[in-house]
Amino acid sequence: MSGRAGKISIGVGAWVIGIVFVVPILWMLLTSLHSPNDAQNYPPKWGASLTGANYSALFNADNDITPALVNSLQGSIISTVLVLLLAIPAAYALSIRPVRKWSDVLFFFLSTKMLPPVAGILPIYLFATKIIHEPDSIVVLIVLYTSMNLPIAVWMLRSFLAEVPPAIIEAATLDGAGTLMILRRIVAPIAAPGIAATSLICFIFAWNEQLYAKVLTSVKAQTAPVFVSTLIQTEHSYLAQLSAGAVAISIPVLVAGFAAQDKLVQGLSLGAVK
Repeated sequence: MSGRAGKISIGVGAWVIGIVFVVPILWMLLTSLHSPNDAQNYPPKWGASLTGANYSALFNADNDITPALVNSLQGSIISTVLVLLLAIPAAYALSIRPVRKWSDVLFFFLSTKMLPPVAGILPIYLFATKIIHEPDSIVVLIVLYTSMNLPIAVWMLRSFLAEVPPAIIEAATLDGAGTLMILRRIVAPIAAPGIAATSLICFIFAWNEQLYAKVLTSVKAQTAPVFVSTLIQTEHSYLAQLSAGAVAISIPVLVAGFAAQDKLVQGLSLGAVK
């Protein structure tokens, strides 16, 4: 009976925690479907009429969110692909083919994340405006996102690739397979769950980044988080449209998460049990 009561309490606690996390999201979704006047009411009117005008306003000709969504997709997808192309060989060298003092190399990668992002704004801004003369370019953001996500990707992939059986690598080497073929035909399929988990995390980090995007872009390369932040103004708070924008920019991440759900669970648990 005590064991059953413990399982029930754990289940109830899990439901409570889940509801605590889900309620704000549902509130945001419901607010996005209310009119601006109803959205400003406090306490909120749960029975207020629903409308899709806020989502239509996001895609009108005067204030269209589509270019910002395209910029965010370009920056997130391209930077994630570049991170994987650089991180997989690096993680392979640090796990399956370990170099001397590989722990120091990993610490160096991690130390690059210790600098607060705000500390690098000024030199990066001067570099983008004075040297390469590209103050409003998605290419600059792609390079930044790649460099920002590369350390954490190497750390994650190193633990995943360490689970690849060395005997398989040795057998492929004896059969004459080169390093690139081993990475493409052997290592990548075995570590696919870990690669999927790493790519999803890098995509989310790049998609949600706002600080550098707000400083380095204005119109042409404006990303979706920066666009949504423009809906917050001092003279008026467009709460309903702001909620609609937040829901719109959350959909790509949710779709990517659900699409890679099975691989994500396998990847995050890979290496936890020998």
